[in-house]
Amino acid sequence: MAKKDDSSERGEQPETEVVHLGRKPFEQHGFVNTPVYRGSTVLYPTLDAIKQRTQPFTYGRRATPTTKALEDAITHLEGGAATVLTASGLAAISTAVLAFAESGDHILMPDNVYQPGRAFADKMLKKLGVETTYYDPLIGHDIAGLFRPNTKLVLVEAPGSQTFEMPDIPAIAAAARVKNIWVLADNTWATPFFCKPLSLGADVSLEAATKYIVGHADAMMGTVTANARAAKYLDNAKETLGTCPGSEETYLALRGLRTLAVRLERHQRSGIAVAEWLAARPEVDRVLHPALPGDAGHEIWKRDFSGASGLFAVVLKPAPEKALAAFLDGLKLFGMGYSWGGYESLVIPFDPTSYRTATRWRGPGPALRFHIGLEAVEDLIHDLSEGFARLESAR
Repeated sequence: MAKKDDSSERGEQPETEVVHLGRKPFEQHGFVNTPVYRGSTVLYPTLDAIKQRTQPFTYGRRATPTTKALEDAITHLEGGAATVLTASGLAAISTAVLAFAESGDHILMPDNVYQPGRAFADKMLKKLGVETTYYDPLIGHDIAGLFRPNTKLVLVEAPGSQTFEMPDIPAIAAAARVKNIWVLADNTWATPFFCKPLSLGADVSLEAATKYIVGHADAMMGTVTANARAAKYLDNAKETLGTCPGSEETYLALRGLRTLAVRLERHQRSGIAVAEWLAARPEVDRVLHPALPGDAGHEIWKRDFSGASGLFAVVLKPAPEKALAAFLDGLKLFGMGYSWGGYESLVIPFDPTSYRTATRWRGPGPALRFHIGLEAVEDLIHDLSEGFARLESAR
């Protein structure tokens, strides 16, 4: 008996959708996972077919059944019109910006933007004749005061990298719409499972799918989803830039998507529990986590988000570097490494002082970014507790 395998028309809950979107087992001999299609050349059966180019797949760089499965799933989850896959989160940012910006344009980026994105603006975009202004991420409606006649787009990141300020996306989008300025939103922290920037007024929602969608720290991937009016610009950028992901990486992202709901629920619950424990520690000055009551971005988070991920930061009270080293070097369950979103817990020190231009970073002591993985909370807290004991001993 034939069965309907695509859930996109069924109006199901997100937890069900991530399991079934993009899967059509009975078009794949009954196998539940979309297979990996490796290839560049696609054959055309007739001269007319190669002239018309209307068959579903025309060349491997454009699409394969594997990439289409993930694109369709992400497009549905984001509530968009089309999705482009890229080889990394940074490639998602650069592809999205280059879809709209051109020489002579002016763009706006938040002062807490993902640091490689800032480097892309300061180096590549500047060389191409695109000027970037960095703005206070808490500016809201007042961003209109930064608009120029040649302002083409605004990038928002919710919450911001490392310091977790929560921008008011609807306010920024409303101001931009008056001037017909594109709004691009980095949705990596929340994923479309917990936030849908397109419904908040953004034209494009992008993310480093390397993080929570892949979810296993074993593949690089970016996604860029556009609304109907932005989709043609995004498709043109994909074609002219030659943007495409790897076949194996796409398969791993599809695999990760199937468990996104259960992993995010665990990351959220454990992240909040560890953040609350850290907030009560005498060594901690403050915790930067928009899902915690009392955080400056908490009310916006409650309004625009349906959940939180496992990523947040803490600012410690003053401590010498040898004490910080004693804390970090002896941790058993927290790895020190970049990226996040995998099953494993991570921590990195950071200091944004040198790369802020529109705002000033104030912290009495060292700052640490935590990603809370899927380990038992009790074990993570025990590991951190022993770390604080080493920190105090080394002061």
